Amino acid sequence: MTWNLTGSYVETCSCELMCPCNLSFDHGATYDFCRVTLAFDIREGDIEGTDITGRKVVLIADTPKVMTEGNWRLGVFIDEDATDEQLDKLVQVFGGQLGGPMGALAPLVGEVVGVERAAIEVDDDGLRHTVRVGDSIDFEIEDVVPFGVETGEPVRFNGMFHPVGTDLTMAEARRTRINAFGISFEGKTGLSKSEFSWAA
Repeated sequence: MTWNLTGSYVETCSCELMCPCNLSFDHGATYDFCRVTLAFDIREGDIEGTDITGRKVVLIADTPKVMTEGNWRLGVFIDEDATDEQLDKLVQVFGGQLGGPMGALAPLVGEVVGVERAAIEVDDDGLRHTVRVGDSIDFEIEDVVPFGVETGEPVRFNGMFHPVGTDLTMAEARRTRINAFGISFEGKTGLSKSEFSWAA
């Protein structure tokens, strides 16, 4: 069982800026739940001999206020151009069955509420990142550049526990319309990272 994926990542969630869950999974969310959408644009990848280059995956989750309590509801979108074999392998990785970062989170998932193919668009334009999934998801986040930072470099969190990595850029939602698998929310905050790299 060997696989590797590299690409770019963005997310938005229902917490106010900044999301307490990103500080630590055992901090409570802003409200009595955390609803989050995570988008992965895979630039290169191979899962047990299956080429995954160019595929996109979007996860949507509904979790308790304290994420470590488990019983997450998880929905998975795989881009419509994926072959049946690619879809199967991607669901195994992003569902945690093949280990890696999502494998560490798999015990927290109580129910997979659906897996669907969909048209997935991910666009990175400087500080702005847009994700569209069919008619279900449409959001745009913008990386936060602190007042007085003349270089234009956005704020980054370092040392966090997150499946994508320990160093992520903080962002704020500019537009959101999210309603998929019975999970709906207005994204208010976000994270972006120009690259992720996973292997198992």
